[in-house]
Amino acid sequence: MDRRRGDCLQMWKDRYPEKFGEEDRIFSHIHRGDRIFISTACGEPQYLVNSLVRYAESHPKAIVDAELMQVWTLGVAPYSDQKFGYNFRYNSFFVGDNARESVNTGMADYTPIFLSRIPQLFRNKMIPIDVALIQTSLPDQNGYVSLGISVDICMDAIENASLIIAQVNPRMPRVHGDTFLSINKIGFMVLHEEDLLEYNPAVPDEIAHQIGRSVASIVNDGDTIQVGYGSMPNAIMSSLGEKNNLGIHTELFSQSMVDLLKKGVVDNSRKTHDRGKTMAAFCMGVKETYEFIDDNPFVEFKRISYTNNPLIIAQNSNMTAINAALQIDLTGQATAESVGNQFFSGIGGSADFMRGANLAPGGKTILVLQSTARGGEVSRIVPFLEPGTGVTLNRGDINYIVTEYGIAYIHGKNIRERAMDLIAIAHPKFRPWLIEEAKKLNLIYRDQAFIPGKRGVYPQHLETYRTTRDGSLLKMRPVNINDETLVKDLFYSLSDQSFQRRFMSMRLDMTHERRQEFVVIDYTRELVLLAFIVTQDKEILAGMGQMIKEEKSHTAEVAFAVSDSMQNRGIGSELLAYLILLAKREGLLGFTAEVLAENRPMLHVFEKMFPDIEKRLEEGVYELVLRFGDVK
Repeated sequence: MDRRRGDCLQMWKDRYPEKFGEEDRIFSHIHRGDRIFISTACGEPQYLVNSLVRYAESHPKAIVDAELMQVWTLGVAPYSDQKFGYNFRYNSFFVGDNARESVNTGMADYTPIFLSRIPQLFRNKMIPIDVALIQTSLPDQNGYVSLGISVDICMDAIENASLIIAQVNPRMPRVHGDTFLSINKIGFMVLHEEDLLEYNPAVPDEIAHQIGRSVASIVNDGDTIQVGYGSMPNAIMSSLGEKNNLGIHTELFSQSMVDLLKKGVVDNSRKTHDRGKTMAAFCMGVKETYEFIDDNPFVEFKRISYTNNPLIIAQNSNMTAINAALQIDLTGQATAESVGNQFFSGIGGSADFMRGANLAPGGKTILVLQSTARGGEVSRIVPFLEPGTGVTLNRGDINYIVTEYGIAYIHGKNIRERAMDLIAIAHPKFRPWLIEEAKKLNLIYRDQAFIPGKRGVYPQHLETYRTTRDGSLLKMRPVNINDETLVKDLFYSLSDQSFQRRFMSMRLDMTHERRQEFVVIDYTRELVLLAFIVTQDKEILAGMGQMIKEEKSHTAEVAFAVSDSMQNRGIGSELLAYLILLAKREGLLGFTAEVLAENRPMLHVFEKMFPDIEKRLEEGVYELVLRFGDVK
């Protein structure tokens, strides 16, 4: 215990002896039917809660039908035991591990609500608070204690409680912000030193890290971020180590955020609201986390009605909300709280932040989930959410969905497009089922083609970046089953002349049936590459390259097309060079191609790459033989 703070405590004990006393005398002020609030998660006053339960055991008639309310418990939660059913009824605003069984068996209650809206329930007495059990730091010389790691809805509960009982714990950090409370407002104080509860999620596995790396590709330097809890968010945060000037405005502060602050990745210098400050509402971490935020002027904890207010969140430009889900359907509805009629967690703050980020200038929302659950037995991407499932995020809340199989961007997409986007990032073994169910439900084309098994699995490892001769960043990646709209736009961006040169046909249409030939492919014998010019804000499809293997000759037929507006920048050359590299890796000996004699730009690309090209002209069409041994 800090000696100076200990001396302060003794001074206040001498001044207010009535606030300190035997626990039985303190708990005797709790009455039958009282509503009792308990601080959140790691801020839970463990000793006080256990003492209350012991008091109920020794005085079984003293506390009857009391309602215990809390955002989330990480403690043992002895009050949820059936033997205390006469004394207590637990009501949670978020279903944690320790209360899940009790809620789903009807032994405890769950109140679904946006976290940002809970304080209003206290203020307008829809949920009156009779007693607040809180945990605080030692008082300072001015008689103020800090709520430390649990401000969230705690301060609002305190302000609306008839009686406040505080466990004063020397290990509770003093945190800056809206955390301070005068001991004049505290009814009783119990000094008890103990370790704070810690939350140390499982070490992220490779799947979580893979998702984290994909999320990192979406987050830009200078973004202000919010991230939920668990091993997945830890993997996401660890993947942001190469970013610069990030800001934090979140409800939950964790050790992974401390790591980024210490590295200088987070400096809050480009936040447009609360610049220079890391803003949070509560903390779930370990001892190192608590030591970091103790008296740290660059970290402030505010009420949940501030941190989670979508209008406050939206004041940060480039606000990026990153949250997890249990399940998402092909139309873009997601649940983070229940599957069917089984409650798992709660609405929490994800909806608050997703909606706030959508309102922010340059804001974006990212939903992360592993593609399967129950050891790979079920898909988390489903045709429609099961009946009884709570829709935590609706079809308009989500911009990006990320699984270990890639990124789907569904904002502004129609149902068919978003269904195909989500199928493309589902686990491969569930994609045939999703295709068939989506057809039955008329979500996608009835004739949607699909190649099951390994032959149709997107080869993500082939994604690459190059720099064009004019200095532009070029991203090249294989085409995916959900790229039909992109390919359509590319084809129709070509002039009539370019279109006819590429397809050597007078037809100027590219129907759905024809487009499928370019996006639904057997990757073991064919490859279609899309080339994008990458800017700060978006990726612009600039061209496409294709090769189809000829097994007998160990060669491949090759072709490419570049949008008229993107020509003469070296994009065609980069596409061809990358196709050559990939073909060589496959052990191919060369390419063949057919090019209209009038198509001088395409011939020029081939001739530059293959100085000893073999050409044969027949009826206005060059038949080319391009041997890799001749590559310049």
